[in-house]
Amino acid sequence: MTSIIESCWTYLITNFSDFQLACLGSFLLHESVFFLSGLPFIYLERAGWLSKYKIQAKHNTTEAQDKCITRLLLYHFCVNLPVMIASYPVFSFMGMRSSLPLPSWKVMSTQILFYFIVEDFIFYWGHRILHTKWLYKHVHSVHHEYATPFGLTSEYAHPAEILFLGFATIFGPAITGPHLITLWLWMVVRVLETVEAHCGYHFPWSPSNFLPLYGGSDFHDYHHRLIYTKSGNYSSTFVYMDWLFGTDTGYRKLKALKSEEEDKYKEN
Repeated sequence: MTSIIESCWTYLITNFSDFQLACLGSFLLHESVFFLSGLPFIYLERAGWLSKYKIQAKHNTTEAQDKCITRLLLYHFCVNLPVMIASYPVFSFMGMRSSLPLPSWKVMSTQILFYFIVEDFIFYWGHRILHTKWLYKHVHSVHHEYATPFGLTSEYAHPAEILFLGFATIFGPAITGPHLITLWLWMVVRVLETVEAHCGYHFPWSPSNFLPLYGGSDFHDYHHRLIYTKSGNYSSTFVYMDWLFGTDTGYRKLKALKSEEEDKYKEN
């Protein structure tokens, strides 16, 4: 497996420059993973398949879904891509490389764990600030246009928010100067996580059923259903920040009530 990855990587670095791989390659990878993982949830909702796993009974209109896709393409090409190009000198200066040998799995997993910790901390406080009255009204309300989220709404946001919270995602890699393959792996994992958190479905195989402290779709869906200043559940991937600062109290109470109702139903 390692030799196959190294052979593919050798082809990439032989035929493309570092700039092309870090900017255009990263952009193409992001778009591919994002839309391939997010689009299926639109079709699930439209077709009504797996509806028993859908968290909310409400559905988005076809027009609302199409609007989301159109805006996303505009934001990705006009905001995300320029940011990737502009940030390349920073990553290059901090030591990011694409050459062989590839980093070990131990190195990559350690760095990605560090990125999760950094991203969770910055995202929590940035997201919580976005829920203050003025910033919510003028910036964050765009993201909350979809009270019933689906996978692609994870990146549907005001351009200022894309820059603001996008900083949380790139800060860890920016200060460590990782190998490009580590940056790509981090990007893939982060995109899959945020799409899952916004997918609107809670399956038996959802990661939150197996990973301790992982938020996931049920945790974040609650955040979208409530009024802006009272929503809580501001965390990104893992929920310990909300637990530490008591901003998940409403969600925990609701979960407890549902658990009690289920127990009573089973008894009867």
